[in-house]
Amino acid sequence: MRSRLAAAALVASLCAAACGGIVDPSKNQTETFSGTIPVQGTSPCCGFSTSKQGEFTIKVTSLAPTGGAFFGTILAYAASDGSCNGSLQPIQQNAFGTANTAALTGLIYPGKYCVFLFDIGSFTVAQTYTLTVSHP
Repeated sequence: MRSRLAAAALVASLCAAACGGIVDPSKNQTETFSGTIPVQGTSPCCGFSTSKQGEFTIKVTSLAPTGGAFFGTILAYAASDGSCNGSLQPIQQNAFGTANTAALTGLIYPGKYCVFLFDIGSFTVAQTYTLTVSHP
């Protein structure tokens, strides 16, 4: 039984290596976006794509004028044409994001994605932001 398990693990690792495998997060690329989150609204933030599997991190690096305000973050699959418009399928959501901490993180597969930021009801004025997306 052990030899079968070891053989299966070897085959899986060889297949992963041959297919490009999972990208080491230290080799990720980082994209930077900026925009404005309206009071009681959603920012039509940004789209990105990846051709490899690995880990992603979405982080708001600045939020002004209320840097300590909570906000929501959504990661969704992009539309078939790659746009971030219309009814999209959310993958992950965090309703309590704060500036300078990872809002969303996890495993990501090859594909096209969209990030949205939204007011959870804590804004009294619109907030401008800078956002980074680290992905393979």
